[in-house]
Amino acid sequence: MELWILAAFSAALIACLASGKSLILALLAGFLLFFSYGVKTGHPFSEMARLAVSGVKTAKNVIVTLILVGMLTAAWRVSGTIPYIVYHASQWCDGSAVLLASFLLCALVSALTGTSFGTAATIGVICMTIANSMNIPPMYSGGAIMAGAYFGDRCSPMSTSALLVAAITKTDIFTNCRLMVKTAMIPFVLTCAVYAAMGLLFQDGSAHHDAAGLFRQAFTLSWITLIPAALVIILSARRIDVKIIMVISTAAAAAIAVGTQQMNPLEVLRVCLLGFHPANPALARLASGGGAVSMTDVVAIICISSSYAGMFSGTGFLRGIQGHMAALSRRATPFGAVIATSVATSMVSCNQTLATMLTHQLCQSVEPDPQRLAIHLENTVIVISALVPWSIACSAFLAIIDAPLASVPLACYLYFIPLWNFLTSRPKQHRPQSNRL
Repeated sequence: MELWILAAFSAALIACLASGKSLILALLAGFLLFFSYGVKTGHPFSEMARLAVSGVKTAKNVIVTLILVGMLTAAWRVSGTIPYIVYHASQWCDGSAVLLASFLLCALVSALTGTSFGTAATIGVICMTIANSMNIPPMYSGGAIMAGAYFGDRCSPMSTSALLVAAITKTDIFTNCRLMVKTAMIPFVLTCAVYAAMGLLFQDGSAHHDAAGLFRQAFTLSWITLIPAALVIILSARRIDVKIIMVISTAAAAAIAVGTQQMNPLEVLRVCLLGFHPANPALARLASGGGAVSMTDVVAIICISSSYAGMFSGTGFLRGIQGHMAALSRRATPFGAVIATSVATSMVSCNQTLATMLTHQLCQSVEPDPQRLAIHLENTVIVISALVPWSIACSAFLAIIDAPLASVPLACYLYFIPLWNFLTSRPKQHRPQSNRL
């Protein structure tokens, strides 16, 4: 019965994606399916409601953080923080370096903001514009931008996915970030080498900096605009609470928007709530977005998918699958079992948040150590979700930067991480020493 319910849920998700309908509709349908399953298997209506609410409560910290992230990214736009970074960074790009530069710049911005979509809408669009002006096929630049944007989405202390993993595993976000950097060093270096080699194919290109000129005209690009970003780095190093960091950085950006960009304080507040939407269409395409309101759909998705976790836990819906995961772990190591589970949950859920929570639930018995499980999740489901074509993490991202689906195989970093960590997770084989005469 459980498999039939999962199949129906998967069909609803795929139908919504194919028809362009909101994923929220499919998630609501899933809620009704799982809620009905609980009632049918002997759990009272009131108990199922309590289980659903308990699941949502586990994500309250993430929801608050999401709202703060929306306000932060909007404030960074109007203060000139993001325009300053992308303006100066774009000046040294040439044909042979554009792919490597796109990866590194997107990795930098995503590490500062913790949002892959925010990175795509700012430096990602500029990198794509520069690459297009050099006649570099969008599949190459799209892959590099995607890989870089998910660098910070995975390991930034500002990232909602990193915060979600820390919340559900009850681990420390800063310890997780340190371990994530450690386990990604070799994949990061390999990715840089791949994009540097690919860049040799386009070494005759030259960039046009029209996009950077738009930022120069619209903003006062003073070094002062870097203060909000510097505060994030400094305060994160001192292990200050992430929400406090975002409040301080947002306040600093708002003050810079008033003092340096000459904006009205009420207008800055409106932008933080509703997002930055400049009148200039060309500038809007590069810098529009952010704001607390922009997180409405994401918050709804998290609330609904979080309720699944409570219902699954209380009804034992996933108990049978957990047995299969335990058997798999004995053959493929716990990390291999987490990879297999991540692929399945990412394909079924079309949603990074739900895939993460499902993988966590299914693999708790496979890897009982919370710290190791947290890093396993970061090295599998967080990046694997972005490799599934019908997942929001993939399809929406590519739509933002106007890149083809063929970009996915070239997002090297996203599959180097699980592959490398799988190889290093394999137990070492010790050969018996032979006696020599």
